[in-house]
Amino acid sequence: MGVERSGTPAVSGAEAAGRPFAAVDLGASSGRVMLGYAGGGELSLREVYRFLNEPVRIGGTLHWDILALYRGVVEGLREAGRATGGRLAGVGVDSWAVDYGLLDATGALLGNPVHYRDGRTEGMAERVGERLAPDELYAATGLQHLPFNTVFQLAAAQGSPQLAAAQRLLLIPDLIAYWLTGEAGTEVTNASTTQLLDPRTRDWSERVAKAVGVDLSLFAPLRQPGDPAGHLLPEVLAETGLTGPVPVTAVGSHDTASAVVGVPADGERFAYIATGTWSLAGVELTAPVLTEESRRANFTNELGVDGTVRYLRNIMGLWLLQECLREWAAAGDPQELGPLLAAAARATPLRSVVDAGDPEFIAPGGMPERIAAACRRTGQPEPRDPAETARCVLDSLALAHRAAVADARRLSGLAVNTVHIVGGGAHNELLCQLTADACGLPVVAGPAEAAALGNILVQARAAGAVRGGLGALRSLLRATQPLRHHEPSGDRTAWDRAAARLTGGGKD
Repeated sequence: MGVERSGTPAVSGAEAAGRPFAAVDLGASSGRVMLGYAGGGELSLREVYRFLNEPVRIGGTLHWDILALYRGVVEGLREAGRATGGRLAGVGVDSWAVDYGLLDATGALLGNPVHYRDGRTEGMAERVGERLAPDELYAATGLQHLPFNTVFQLAAAQGSPQLAAAQRLLLIPDLIAYWLTGEAGTEVTNASTTQLLDPRTRDWSERVAKAVGVDLSLFAPLRQPGDPAGHLLPEVLAETGLTGPVPVTAVGSHDTASAVVGVPADGERFAYIATGTWSLAGVELTAPVLTEESRRANFTNELGVDGTVRYLRNIMGLWLLQECLREWAAAGDPQELGPLLAAAARATPLRSVVDAGDPEFIAPGGMPERIAAACRRTGQPEPRDPAETARCVLDSLALAHRAAVADARRLSGLAVNTVHIVGGGAHNELLCQLTADACGLPVVAGPAEAAALGNILVQARAAGAVRGGLGALRSLLRATQPLRHHEPSGDRTAWDRAAARLTGGGKD
């Protein structure tokens, strides 16, 4: 298991002023434990431990290696303890959405959780649609159609020995928190991605569960961000060297919910793009949009912190480039990201683009070839080398960001004057500038660690180290985090012509 340690640098002014909180932030390719100090008008963050998240295929099924992830969490908390003299003011856990573990009556795990990219959900949307029409399902849950939503995973699992034996279902961050504390709960922002929750009531939809045959008693009681989630167990304290009691707080456990808390917006007229393996592009609302037009536009209504709704579209994201890099390395032609992006910046703009939301790109494997095939299908030239492939990916992502922001504004009625890019893509200056050019709006890039910062802020507020609503938390972010600004440039009609190629509206 690959790891990185940051060491223990000298204490900064922000650390001296604040209280130490650990954010466990699990992503699709790696996990990390981040140490944040919050309080006294200060907010700082540093990584203390990173570990790989490597799925495992067994018997034709793709699984998460959840025990390896838990080991990484414990080792990360040990490093956080070393950096703080064994004392933490709290711990919070966030991760990706939709996936879950099943427990038996004794609390034992019934097999490694299945990866959302596994093919077991093929055909499940159609099966569920026979019981509850897609428009009725959307009207009840407001969730974007994605073939791996939890409701379709549970449809695929029906009749299996594991589901028959299960007494408890815990989503991934809740499963990690359960192992740390011995207390089970279901945090609501992640629960909203199951397609079993009503975003208006912020509670389970009995109608949907009954229609699709899901037993809601499998789920532990719902928790809100900021609710207590227990304390680290004595054996966890012993393993990590931490001095108890150490509270665990329910944060926005869907990493995008935490990332949106970490958007340093000033006011309400903003769009956000949380970038990483996926790009989650949308706006923050006070109520869901459940119209048929919204469903046809494939927008989702996921719950956020402080009663908000994350109205957004899922876009394939930097997964496209990550998979290309993996394929090139496996073929003996490894590409360093920095030089590749520099070469992509010099490549012909908008020469070829693909639909970054196409389900064709969900599965791993053969990504450069699949991108080339998509270009052929739309009558565009194939990328000739890695630089042109990377430029195709980034132009395509910017085009998808443009469409999502425009649709979010139109469908919600929210005026938008700024786009915030947070997450790993905030480091990618070319992607940020292309997004500003495509949207015709200024882009504020950063913080890259928005999810961990949002995790820390919700913990710190629950502990009384910081105060106020989302506006106050975001003001603290603007005052303490480095941000970069990108102004739109160029001719937007070139983006219009590129978009038309994907819809059969013509070629340049």
